[in-house]
Amino acid sequence: MPEKITVGAAQIATVPEDIDTNLDTHLEFMAKAKNAGCDLLVFPELSLTGYTLSDQSYRLARSRHAPVIRKIAEASEGMTTQIGFIEEGPGAQFYNATLAVRDGKIEHLHRKVNLPSYGKLDENKHFATGRFMETANLDETWRYAILICADAWNPGLIHLAAMNGATLLSIPISSALDAVDGEFSNPHGWDLAIRFYAMTYGMPVIMTNRVGIEGAAEFWGGSAIIDAHGRILEQAGDEQELITAELDYAQVREARFNLPTVRDSNFALIQREVNRLSEVLGVPESVRD
Repeated sequence: MPEKITVGAAQIATVPEDIDTNLDTHLEFMAKAKNAGCDLLVFPELSLTGYTLSDQSYRLARSRHAPVIRKIAEASEGMTTQIGFIEEGPGAQFYNATLAVRDGKIEHLHRKVNLPSYGKLDENKHFATGRFMETANLDETWRYAILICADAWNPGLIHLAAMNGATLLSIPISSALDAVDGEFSNPHGWDLAIRFYAMTYGMPVIMTNRVGIEGAAEFWGGSAIIDAHGRILEQAGDEQELITAELDYAQVREARFNLPTVRDSNFALIQREVNRLSEVLGVPESVRD
């Protein structure tokens, strides 16, 4: 049971709507990550397609079993790779999704739950909403959860991930400067949030952003790997690069013993309050469950 793993964040510049070119970039960074001994590699949100959305975005959608996905899965021998794409699900529904593959097989799929519709963002116009917050085993020791960008601005989803056994959190994002109106700073906000989550839950975080420009959107990079005490292990600049770091499960055990957020979460109380509020608001029991 390996307690120490090497993880990587592939901070790339995605070419909008050019899946073939982006596939080559993925394969290039995957080869670098393998040479660095990575057990887990995380690409940014919508890394295969680019983030700038239009009414034609559905034309970029691919099934999780599409040839481009299969090529990445087959190249991910001995390493879990998480890629972002527009997934075409059953019933011609389109999702902002991240897929984890390894040894030619699909390991885990997360569909974005929080679709932002504020500032300069309007994802709920283009995508169906994900409905689940699940986790998956990386190996016999580590268990990870994936939250896509705005998912991580809902603390309840972070809490659910921890309650579902996650000891490692992947956050692929496509964060541009000035995406949120007013004085909100994306670089400062992300730095504060991911270090807080890691420290509070004793849960290392891999946040992978992209770089480059799409239209008026300038992506600032700053991908980071955070340890279980909320400390930055590695952080990228504003250019394409691969960053890697070693994580130690012994640190997770120590952090969660000394600050037992997960142990003391009182999930039963939260569930009772959810049910009580649902009754007050008249939410049908079938939807509650």
